[in-house]
Amino acid sequence: MVSRVKRLLIGRPRKSTELEQEKLSKMKALAVLSSDALSSVAYGTEQILIVLIAAGFTAIWYSLPIALAVLGLLAILILSYRQTIFSYPQGGGAYIVAKENLGVSTGLLAGGSLLVDYILTVAVSASAGTDAITSAFPSLHDHAVAIAVTVIIILTIINLRGVTESASFIAIPVYLFVLSIVVLIISGLVKYAAGGGHAAVPEIGSAVSSVSLFLLLKAFSSGCSALTGVEAVSNAIPNFKAPAEKNAAKTLMMMGLILGFMFTGITLLAYWYGITPNAKETVVSQIAESTFGRGVIYYGIQAITAVILFLAANTAYSAFPLLSFMLAKDKYLPHAFMVRGDRLGFSNGIIFLGVASSLLVAAFHGETGNLIPLYAVGVFIPFTLSQLGMMIRWFKLKPAGWQTKFAVNTVGMLTTLTITLIFIITKFSNVWVAFIFLPIVMLIFFRIHRHYQNTADQLRIQLDKDKPVIKGSTIVIPVSAVTRAVLNSISYAKSLTDNVVAVYIGFDEEEVRKMEQKWEEWDPGVRLIVLRSRYRSVIRPLVKFIDTVEWKTAATDHITILIPQFITKHWWQAVLHNQTSVLIRTYLMNTKDIVVATVPYHLNK
Repeated sequence: MVSRVKRLLIGRPRKSTELEQEKLSKMKALAVLSSDALSSVAYGTEQILIVLIAAGFTAIWYSLPIALAVLGLLAILILSYRQTIFSYPQGGGAYIVAKENLGVSTGLLAGGSLLVDYILTVAVSASAGTDAITSAFPSLHDHAVAIAVTVIIILTIINLRGVTESASFIAIPVYLFVLSIVVLIISGLVKYAAGGGHAAVPEIGSAVSSVSLFLLLKAFSSGCSALTGVEAVSNAIPNFKAPAEKNAAKTLMMMGLILGFMFTGITLLAYWYGITPNAKETVVSQIAESTFGRGVIYYGIQAITAVILFLAANTAYSAFPLLSFMLAKDKYLPHAFMVRGDRLGFSNGIIFLGVASSLLVAAFHGETGNLIPLYAVGVFIPFTLSQLGMMIRWFKLKPAGWQTKFAVNTVGMLTTLTITLIFIITKFSNVWVAFIFLPIVMLIFFRIHRHYQNTADQLRIQLDKDKPVIKGSTIVIPVSAVTRAVLNSISYAKSLTDNVVAVYIGFDEEEVRKMEQKWEEWDPGVRLIVLRSRYRSVIRPLVKFIDTVEWKTAATDHITILIPQFITKHWWQAVLHNQTSVLIRTYLMNTKDIVVATVPYHLNK
């Protein structure tokens, strides 16, 4: 049943030779890897206005110069990450750049920040998509968490089906969203030019006494949340068709142009129409209503905005598994993240991302505003480290024209560092948890790495010296009764060696007497050792007996504990029986350097 459901949801397994078919074209990659960045236009302008409105309605004209500054930073980031793509075509983005140029610890900080950022990407996207739905249908506001978690589950299943299949699914709504926003911007501009816009908007340059530099910096840092997701292309270069780096660079440039146009248009319309933030209705919703009214077009824009906000999470589903694969390859994450699933994707990374983001949405009750500051800090730390790493790379290698490249990365580093500091200072109450969580993540990385190193050291052999040791064999069979499971175990043991002994642990004299009598009557050709347990413990007397056997025979024999176990036909039937054999096996395998084996006997009813 489980296998059939899996096949229905995930699809048939794919051969390893089909991996090349999972590579993405530029158009599909733009949809998958740009969905996060493009969708941020739905809340980027809103985040600026939320800060500015605190100084009064007159202050909203500041959204225009702030948006211009955000666009300048976008251009710097696009140029910087284009250089990263050609310098590190194997992918990995900020993690690889920082690790190679700034050291392992700095690389892990960048990698850990990105992993956290991708989890937050899914949570923010799901929450923001839910906000778009509840803006159109306020009655659903109380069910926001359930809606967001349901969408995350659906996205997880879609991505488990493979990169190309998820790309095919996502491409249509992503391009419909771009088209709808372009139509909204053009229609809004035409309506404004025809005199249909709001006239009572504050004049550009109006003096606002309550606006401080601190407030403007806070608004600018909030607007920079529209730039999250820009780095995803450089992380996922291996997902592109050949020539991968050239296709990735072109995709990055297309993303930058589209994002810049849409962000500019939404910001201008928000100002001209006098839009102010509303807890029950998004800025895009208000612009669409002002332009088209609450008709078919309005609900169409809201629907496709909600869909793209949900699908923005797919950027993380594409980049998180690749980044976790690289960290696992370097032994900083469990090796399970390196395993490709039935559909050739890194399934464990996809599942982990879905579970972690669902828990985050539930913990924050689906409130997007609470997540965005932490989300932005998580991505601007890698932005800064990546730029710094590239600066050091150009300075060390000094290739032709390196001065220009160095200058681009220097401007990028200083800008993103400034924004990171602004975020920390202006939104410390929202982002302080990052100063606790990121060190914990790095500590986990180092502990995992140390474990893998210790494991390798202990398992490594010297090929010229370490040879197999040939010994005899002594087999100990714990028994609780005379059964077919015991018969099977003794038959198997006797086929290996004559040194077989059965051990029975009795709790009272009557039980012991009956067992000894029945064993003597059965006479399987194996000696029965009876151990008495006054405190009704099975493990303790058995371990003491094994210790005695080891002391006597370890020098000449390999010791095997052979555990009889019957397997019920149905899973629920196992609950009706005690699990002593499982407990014995688990305890011995975790405490003794001996062979522990199970001989199963399957029940057919």
